[in-house]
Amino acid sequence: MKRGIITVILIIVVIGAIALVLKNNKKKNDAQTALVAQGSGAISVRVAPVKKVAVDLDFSANGNFIPKKELNFLSENAGRITKIYVEEGDRVHKGQILAHIDAEIINTDKETAQAALDNAIRDEARYVSSFKTGGVTQQQLDQAKLATRNAKLRLQGSARRVSDANIKSPIDGIVNKKYIETGAFVTAQGTQLFELVDVSKLKLKVNVNEGQVANLKVGETVQIKSNVFPSDNFSGKITFIAAKADETLNFPIEIEVDNNHKNTIKAGMYGTAIFKFPAQVATITIPRGSFVGSVSSNEVFVLGEGNTAKQRKVVAGRIIGDQVEILDGLKEGETVIISGQINLVDGSPVAIIK
Repeated sequence: MKRGIITVILIIVVIGAIALVLKNNKKKNDAQTALVAQGSGAISVRVAPVKKVAVDLDFSANGNFIPKKELNFLSENAGRITKIYVEEGDRVHKGQILAHIDAEIINTDKETAQAALDNAIRDEARYVSSFKTGGVTQQQLDQAKLATRNAKLRLQGSARRVSDANIKSPIDGIVNKKYIETGAFVTAQGTQLFELVDVSKLKLKVNVNEGQVANLKVGETVQIKSNVFPSDNFSGKITFIAAKADETLNFPIEIEVDNNHKNTIKAGMYGTAIFKFPAQVATITIPRGSFVGSVSSNEVFVLGEGNTAKQRKVVAGRIIGDQVEILDGLKEGETVIISGQINLVDGSPVAIIK
């Protein structure tokens, strides 16, 4: 019992000693802070020299290859599939017959439409003859001519449906998927028949940031590397640059690539676009964090005489990584403040952190 009381007393004594030390340390810190406040009042900042550097605009971006053309081919006629001429993986040409639909009902419709047209033509001829002798009115003649035109249109539609009974490929490409089998019934509402892809040319889709997109133009040639075939050299041309950034604040870019290496690249593979630019003239750049607020403010602080901060208006140019080009407002040899600006006003004394 006594031993427990002694232990508690010792713990209280130790806690009291620690509290006393912390209190004394706080007093010393407060005293030092007060001393600094009563002294120069300089604000701690970091600085960087203003100098010209050669800007390297080269960069690379990763993306996925997609087919230049990709088509989910749908039926336009209703009927039963009687013949399929291709299988998955087959290469097809534009206009090639892929499958055939039973045309019995379609042919019947065409024959009916042809008979209706023949009858309309005969009626129109009789009305023309009767109109000359005053047997019918102009209105009756016009209605007969209109009936003939409508019959011709119905026949054209029927003939088109007969032609469409032979399902033809609308593009050159490869049958990637076949959704039907012989004997299947398709509808005119658009039953999915085939998925066709053209990989003779591919598109590499990549995203670039605002600083990079400003240096790109449609039609420029870009070096392409395939992750799967690193020894092959590909090239492409920029065919699309988004006018608006996506939700990640990046700009989608599309580069068309000739797949002329025996079609080694497959849609869905990864690729890298390497953007190269001519050597740039040395220009003044400063860290992006040098600006007061943001780059759009066009305001920085430079180190003035007597270690004071001087506010300066500048003209910002390109944003290159974490650096910003300065077109006007700074000269080589000056010193720009790159951190601590939030506490500064024009003329504030500063202390440089080494």
